[in-house]
Amino acid sequence: MQPEPDALGRVTLQISEDAELADLAHRVREGVGRLNWRMRAERDLNGPGPAVLAVLSRLYRAGTHTPTELAEAERLQPQSLTRILAWVTERELVTRSPDPADGRRSLVSITPAGLTVLREYSARRERWLAGAIEATLSPTERQLLKLASELLLRVADA
Repeated sequence: MQPEPDALGRVTLQISEDAELADLAHRVREGVGRLNWRMRAERDLNGPGPAVLAVLSRLYRAGTHTPTELAEAERLQPQSLTRILAWVTERELVTRSPDPADGRRSLVSITPAGLTVLREYSARRERWLAGAIEATLSPTERQLLKLASELLLRVADA
């Protein structure tokens, strides 16, 4: 049995028995996805790309990794990670050192310069977001957004 299009021509799959919950899940996914896309568009086109930023962010949040751990955690092909690591190492955004437990492996850590790049990227996105919030939301809506952000964090950690 094929799903039927709704009044707007969209074909949707049944997500939940609760239509209101299914609609909420759709709206949250759509809003978070569009906001994420828009914030990524705020990056410096001459700066590091999304994969580089993801690797730097992982090293900042989770600490030192082996290249294999990084590739798995970021779902990157080893060849792609090799290019990324060469790029960030050349720019001294990370250090690579021998693994004391296994000399055949290396350990990758973020450097202060890498942390600066990551912070600048985050600050640029947050400046854009603060401006967009200020320009489009009332004080009451800002309070609602604050509550919603706390709820989104709880859902993300579930």
